[in-house]
Amino acid sequence: MEDLVRLLHEKNASLAVRSRSGIVSFHYGRGVSDLARLINKQPEILRDAEVADKVVGKGAAALMMKAGVKKVHGDVVSNAAFELFKMYGTDISYDSLVPHIINRKKDGQCPVETLCGDCTDIDELYCRIADFISGFR
Repeated sequence: MEDLVRLLHEKNASLAVRSRSGIVSFHYGRGVSDLARLINKQPEILRDAEVADKVVGKGAAALMMKAGVKKVHGDVVSNAAFELFKMYGTDISYDSLVPHIINRKKDGQCPVETLCGDCTDIDELYCRIADFISGFR
């Protein structure tokens, strides 16, 4: 996993994924957009994959678990994401654990993490996130 984290930073990506076949891909989108796109268009890339992500909130955690990711490292991980990973038995490591992910303006909580609330059902969380993202298309 250390090499994947190093590559994440070398490539200045927001997300690095090592598929179960060993192929590494880099993604540069904002928020949960890359995870959502991969789940919908190339779910096989995430199934049993290792993922290095710069910021992991509860929404990203839910999408990773929905996709079947087996191992995750986040530079920054929210408490809610960490608890969700633990609840579902996903291997998680991090550099920094924070109370919550802040929004881009740095004046409040991330809207995706807010919409996830106290829900712990992965399918329900996926639906909430999908509805949220579809509002931007």
